[in-house]
Parts: sequence; structure tokens; C-alpha cells
Amino acid sequence: MHGAPPATTTRQQLHEAPDPNIPLFSASHRTAFFVVTALFFLWALPNNLNDVLIRQFMKAFQISRLQAGLVQSAFYFGYFCISMPAAYVLRRWGYRVGLVAGVLLYGVGCLLFWPAALANQYSFFLVALFVIAAGLAFLETGGASFITLLGDPSTSERRLNFAQAFNPPGTIAGALIGTVFIFSGIEPSAAETAQMKAAGTYAAFLHRETLRVTTPYLVLALVVFLFAVLLMRVKFPARTLSQDQFPFEERGTTASLIHVPHFVWAVISQFFYVGAQVASWSFLIQYAHDYAHQPEKIAGYFLSGSLAIFSVGRFAATALMKYVRPNVLMGVFALVNVALLVLVITLPGWVGLWALMLTSFFMSLMYPTNFALGLKGLGANTTLGASVLVMAIIGGAVATPVVGWVAERTGSMAMSFVVPLCCYLVVAYFAFIGSKVRTKTD
Repeated sequence: MHGAPPATTTRQQLHEAPDPNIPLFSASHRTAFFVVTALFFLWALPNNLNDVLIRQFMKAFQISRLQAGLVQSAFYFGYFCISMPAAYVLRRWGYRVGLVAGVLLYGVGCLLFWPAALANQYSFFLVALFVIAAGLAFLETGGASFITLLGDPSTSERRLNFAQAFNPPGTIAGALIGTVFIFSGIEPSAAETAQMKAAGTYAAFLHRETLRVTTPYLVLALVVFLFAVLLMRVKFPARTLSQDQFPFEERGTTASLIHVPHFVWAVISQFFYVGAQVASWSFLIQYAHDYAHQPEKIAGYFLSGSLAIFSVGRFAATALMKYVRPNVLMGVFALVNVALLVLVITLPGWVGLWALMLTSFFMSLMYPTNFALGLKGLGANTTLGASVLVMAIIGGAVATPVVGWVAERTGSMAMSFVVPLCCYLVVAYFAFIGSKVRTKTD
């Protein structure tokens, strides 16, 4: 077992060219690696169902883009609030207990969609999304930190990128499920709406649209609970089952993390990256609807296509990291996305839509690479650092309603993408400058 780099590791060692001959993970941890990697698919499913929910709730509850953006605010606020408690549970009782707890919370949140739909209350759905995200905070904090520590430190970025490569298929599945089973394809014109109101059937139509969200989430709840049973039966490495048996998980302190510059910048970069990603995907359907004049179901397939591009980018980035330093690759990709978003803003229409979709390829490596670069050299603070990095995805809760607000204020969905453009500039700064690890010898 190789832990995080010791304090005596030099900056040169941490940033030297990667060796493609080093194994991706230790052979003795093969089963644990693939079981936890399976979680990366499972926790991805609800993330891009949210993008469908935003459009669906705008129709079903007749709310603005700013109000619809609260879907992501509730979801990512759940991550923010629960990440630290999740880290405590993982360190106190081990990975099995923490991961099973996360899966159970995930399932309960999905079940809450049924009473929320019966009550026909938007706020109730936001509560359900918060509970789902609380469960995902356990999974992401435990899964990501566990993966980074299952092999040589020099391959931690590659290892996490490999595991995260199974996340995009989950996001694609989530978007497709939402597009096929949530979107009805019924988009009444102003005249048709007036007719339904006159006939007294419009409220019933809106409630039917609300009820369409329940079936996918109830099925997902069943799958999640079955996976909880699987997790309880799979044999985990003994040393991962408690703090005392897990030597590389000694206790650290939040105060000590504040004095680690590259970690602080990783948190900032993660905040802005997640904000850019979530906002871009949340309003891609709306962008396709406004500027390419596509109906909601077809626009939903464009979202699925973007997620497929994201998946290809994740595998491509993992391969490129054998030859290019991860921080350099991430910085170049961030600047490419800045250029693409200029096209999204200035050329709304098919050119802008394809440019927006293509940003998914170049954003694909950013989350796991931010994560792994931030955890470099943390030693005893590794799990605590992982929980803080997961908390940084509160950026998704902030950026999405901000993009909605800019769109409402300017009357232009295209102009609102200046928000993710600025976010990528911050990521580029971290990649090229802020990610350098300072050691005691500096």
C-alpha cells in the first residue's frame, strides 16, 4: 500500500513527467478498486436528471429560470452540508459503513419524490434533492479518497480519472432516462394554453407533468437499495474498516489545511469548475430550445450527446496523462473552453450549440484532476481534504441561479454563459500556477 507523498517529497518529484510503467493500482486491492469504481456510475445518475428536472419544473410549476436554478442549489447545498459529517463517519467507522450510509440516504431521497409529487409542492422536491445529495456526499468523499490511495502516489490522477471514467456513462444514462420518461413532448402554444385554462383543464395538465418525474426516481430507489445489500456483502480490505487499522487515515485538522497553498487553490478551482459544469449542462436544453429551436425531447438528446462527448474526453485525458503532466493538460483544456464559450456567447445558434457541447470534452478531466492535485502531499489530512474538496462543489449551487439571473436580466441565454467563461479562467490559473506543491524544503 502506498499512501500520500511524505512531507519530504520534493516539488520536482511531484511534478515530474509521469512513468507509464507504474501500475494503475496495487494488485492486492483489485476487488475493492472495482467495487468502489462501480459507485462512480451509480452516483452519476441523479446529477444530470437534474438538468431535465430544471426544464420540466419550469413547465410544471410555471417558474422562472432563476427559480428553476434552485434545483441545483438544493442539490449541491446537500453536498456542502454533509461532506464534513461524511468524512467523520468514514474516518470513525471505515469505508463500508460510510458508503452504505450514503447509498441508503440516496435511496430515501429518491423515494421522497412520490409524496412531493402528490403534494404538488416545488419546495418538497428541493428537500428530496437535498437528501439525495447528502447520500452522494458520502459516496463521493469516500469513493474518491479511497481510489487515490490504492496505488503509487504518482498515478493517483490516472487512477482517479480511470474510476471517474465510469461516471459519465451514468450521467448519460440519467439524461436519457429523464428525456425519455420525464419529458412528455407536449409543449402547448399560448393559444392552446388559453384553451385549457378556459376549459379548466390546465391545472390537471400541469399536475400530470409533475407526476411524470416520479417513476424514474422510484425505480432508481429500488436499484440503489439493492446495491446497498451488495456493498454489505462484498469483502473490503480489513485495514479500511476502521480508523485504527487504516494507517494512512490518521487524524488531521482543518486549520492545518488552510496553510497548504496548493490545497486552498484546489478548493477555489473546484468551486469555479463545478459551477461552470453544472450551469452549462443545466441550461444546455434551454439554449438548444431558444437558439436552435429544438423541442424539449430533441434538446434533451443534445444534452445526452454532450455527456457522451464528456465520457470520450475522460478516457482521452486519462491516456494523455501518461505523457503530459495533469496540471498542464488541465490548464490547456480550460483555456480551450474559454475560447469555445466566446463562440457560445457571440454566435448563438447551431455554431454556439455545438461549441457548448464541445466544452464537455475539455471539462472532462477537471474534477478528478483538481481533486487529485489538491490531495497531493496531505498525508494525515487526506480524507479531511477530500471532504473539503467535495464541499467545494457548492459552486454548482451558486453558479446555476446566477446564470439564470443573468439570462433574466439581459434577456439572453447566450450572454449568461459569460459566467462559466470566467470560471474556466480561475481553473486555468490553478492548473498553471496554483497547483505547485510547496514543501518544507521550499
